[in-house]
Amino acid sequence: MSQSTQILLALFVPLIGGVLLTIAGRWPNIRETITLTTAGILMLLVWSFLPALLAGERPEAHLTTLMPGLSIAFKIEPLGMLFACLASLLWIVNSVYSIGYMRGNHEKHQTRFYACFTIALSAAIGIAFAENLFTLFVFYEVLTLSTYPLVAHKGDPQTIQQARVYMGILLATSIGLLLPAIIFTYSVAGTLSFTPGGILEGHLAGPALGLLLLMFVLGVGKAAVMPVHRWLPAAMVAPTPVSALLHAVAVVKAGVFTVTKLILYIFGPDYVFSQAGTDWLIPAACFTIVAASVVALRQTSLKRMLAYSTVAQLSYVVMAAALLAPISQVGAALHILAHGVGKITLFFAAGAIYVASKKTELGQLNGIGRRMPITMVAFTIGALSMIGIPPTAGAISKWGILGGALDTHNMLVILTLLASTLLNCAYFLPVVFRAFLLPENVAPKKDHGEAPWPMVLALSTTALFTLAFFFFNGIPIALEMQIYRGAP
Repeated sequence: MSQSTQILLALFVPLIGGVLLTIAGRWPNIRETITLTTAGILMLLVWSFLPALLAGERPEAHLTTLMPGLSIAFKIEPLGMLFACLASLLWIVNSVYSIGYMRGNHEKHQTRFYACFTIALSAAIGIAFAENLFTLFVFYEVLTLSTYPLVAHKGDPQTIQQARVYMGILLATSIGLLLPAIIFTYSVAGTLSFTPGGILEGHLAGPALGLLLLMFVLGVGKAAVMPVHRWLPAAMVAPTPVSALLHAVAVVKAGVFTVTKLILYIFGPDYVFSQAGTDWLIPAACFTIVAASVVALRQTSLKRMLAYSTVAQLSYVVMAAALLAPISQVGAALHILAHGVGKITLFFAAGAIYVASKKTELGQLNGIGRRMPITMVAFTIGALSMIGIPPTAGAISKWGILGGALDTHNMLVILTLLASTLLNCAYFLPVVFRAFLLPENVAPKKDHGEAPWPMVLALSTTALFTLAFFFFNGIPIALEMQIYRGAP
């Protein structure tokens, strides 16, 4: 099989699986077997590109040309490979978790749920492998549209209203800002291909370049940089597997991945941040980190606290990508992975608590660690990763970001990292304290233990991933260092 064919298969296998599971919707066991099989095949297809990437190859596939310089094409490079590997790996785990959640909670419209998941994962792979901005934009929009039914899954009026906020903000930012920014880039550069060092040098400079950067950063609403972050808390009405998809597998990762790729391959970090009018990005990211952390500290709902934590954690990636230090930009890519495995563990734990006990508020969690010890140990591991405490994944990525800040003597970033770490401690550690050290203060609706075993298996697996990443991170670091050795 040629590499070009393999890339196209990685895009279409989820869609084929979606058709098959829709046909088998009357038979839940068959439907879920198709879901897991499809996820497994996708992971094998994606991960089989790793040897070629590590050897310096850049597989490509071309689908169609619409006009000169405007095509649907794909090219696998290190940053996109990391995103695709994360999405394909976590889809399997999320599928196992979803089976336990959807059955344990007796959810309706399960076939539609799994089918929309397949479209979203196909879109995520398309974003990861996009060779140019136009291709990325097409799949970016598909990701938004395919996740709307997932966010609106419950179907009650409040859920529908919040789902409309979700889709409205993401479509408004992408069509109102991202698309015009892409069109303007094409008009001045004559190409939209992702190119090492960027494509804008010699075509655009000064405040105009800063304005274009602003349009891109706010236009990529999925990156949740304030003030275009409100879609993320609104989406917390979705079932927990969807929240995991939004926060860890595809949606927000697509946002920060896109911003990082824009800086590296469209603007060129050395060029863009040497121009007047572009020095606002790091302060904006720092403000988002601290402000979202303060808001998270004030939440009483577990899922909303995790949502605002995500807003803050995403801006770590944006901030690190904007630092003119290779180690911080490697740290940005690693934080996409570290946040993915850590945050999905936290949302899995929140969903397990809901299914087992129907508790959603922080004040209800006293003593729950004695009823659900596996779940709460996994939650603790995820929380430590968000804080950045060894031996968890977050410690590795945050160390890279801090190293870049020290190399560039950027005191704002150093102080932001310190403040946000303290704030993370302030809203995560009390949950752990409540769960294990305080007596129960709310009688459970039923005498319960752990959630259904597929959910416990999934959250235990992602917690182990969070620990393993601290010790086994050579491959992602090797991939990222290729960028800074000049490899396309």
